[in-house]
Amino acid sequence: MNKRHLYLLAGSLTAIGLFLFLYKLIMMDFPLVPEAKTYIWTIEAHLTFEAGNKPVKISMAIPRNSRRFSIINENFVSKGYGISVATENGKRQVQWSIRKAKGFQSLYYRATVIRMDRDALPHKPLISKPEKPDLKGAFLEASRALVTEIREKSADTDSLVTGLLRRLNAPEPGDSATLLLGKKATVQKKVDLAVQLLALDGIHARAVHGIRLETQRREAPIIHLLEVYEKDSWVSYEPVSGSKEIPEDFLAWWRGMEDLLQTQGAKKLHVLFSVIRGEEASLQLAVEKGTIINKPFLLDFSLFTLPVQIQTVYQVLLLVPIGVFFLVILRNVIGIRTFGTFMPVLIALSFRETKLVWGIFLFITLVGIGLLIRFYLENLKLLVVPRLAAILIVVVGLMAILSVLTNKLGLEHGISVALFPMVILAMTIERMSIVWEELGAFEAIKQGTGSLIAAALAYLIMSIKYIEHLVFVFPEILLILLAATLLLGRYSGFRLLELHRFKALTDTKFDV
Repeated sequence: MNKRHLYLLAGSLTAIGLFLFLYKLIMMDFPLVPEAKTYIWTIEAHLTFEAGNKPVKISMAIPRNSRRFSIINENFVSKGYGISVATENGKRQVQWSIRKAKGFQSLYYRATVIRMDRDALPHKPLISKPEKPDLKGAFLEASRALVTEIREKSADTDSLVTGLLRRLNAPEPGDSATLLLGKKATVQKKVDLAVQLLALDGIHARAVHGIRLETQRREAPIIHLLEVYEKDSWVSYEPVSGSKEIPEDFLAWWRGMEDLLQTQGAKKLHVLFSVIRGEEASLQLAVEKGTIINKPFLLDFSLFTLPVQIQTVYQVLLLVPIGVFFLVILRNVIGIRTFGTFMPVLIALSFRETKLVWGIFLFITLVGIGLLIRFYLENLKLLVVPRLAAILIVVVGLMAILSVLTNKLGLEHGISVALFPMVILAMTIERMSIVWEELGAFEAIKQGTGSLIAAALAYLIMSIKYIEHLVFVFPEILLILLAATLLLGRYSGFRLLELHRFKALTDTKFDV
């Protein structure tokens, strides 16, 4: 295999890994840090009323997912009431009903909302021209006169809308506007009137009602806005100032000129909105967002679909490639010699439970005693397989004895010696004894020390919470590690610990 093929393979793996990583980071909002928090808002609508010992039916508009916010949880608290939720013409409603109720009654609607900020196509009006409002007589004539007057002083839809809102909010709006607004010119009434007047001019408009998601508000007021369809999008206007600067924390509750509540059999009905802001783990919310925005492909084939118990296993297993890659650097670039290829990584995994200092002590103890027994077995002239089996049995026995002794001494960390990979320990003892016999004690101790240093360094790398979070949330990073490993596989340069062996060459002067 030539170098070009290797570079193409490594480049392809890197490109795929980076694409998936950036897609999940930017498009799906997966967090880079494990402790990242995201704001959530809990909204509560509390309905109170008096019932007169007869059937009661109450319908209330409830919010739906929007471009800016999404609902991740809903609760309806109403003892003894039947509950039904329906969606019709894009509007959601909950209906409470009961055969007979008497006295003071309380109903609750509670929703948990998160910020979404997603791209969404605007909902186009179902018909090309809006329906004409049901106005007759003097009201129809006043509406036509007001629209005609304002249209003549405008250049486009935007200037028409702002001129209309300015007139409706003027201290002296004129005879036509005064007749249409009536005595109680509330903000909601001004919005409803603007919708009707714009419909007369063939412009689609609608009333929007909602609340602001503040940090904490016990009595959150209903805010009314005007939305106008122009240039293939819905533009929002603040009905008093005519400004397009709508608050970023505005949550649309319902749209249309209908009332929030429709009741039957209830008296003195009152609704109170409350808002409180909290925090939740960004990772959990990112998974929920991915489900809401209908991008399930990466989620359906991700580790988050596994049972929680299996997820915890992979949180550890995915650290093994990190340790292996680090070991490749230690051996092929730095030049640290170890026993076995992956023994330090597996020992490093054991250190996660025993902790570093105790792990080093237990490792030295087990290997030291195991070596003494291995040298004794050498005198018995055993075959290789029985000798390895005997060493494995001894290692298991030593682990059991150490666990019992440390438990009696009240040393809890010593009990975790059972987590050491016993087969790896047996092979390490066997390999170290062979090196001792063939190359001497110094080389055996040198490689054993290198293995312990590599295991300790791998443990320090693998125990970083940030790395553990990254490889579990973004496992595509392993593709980049694989590419780097393939490239290191062709490295044939000097190792850092061997530079001193060739230092004499750099000091030697050659005649040309």
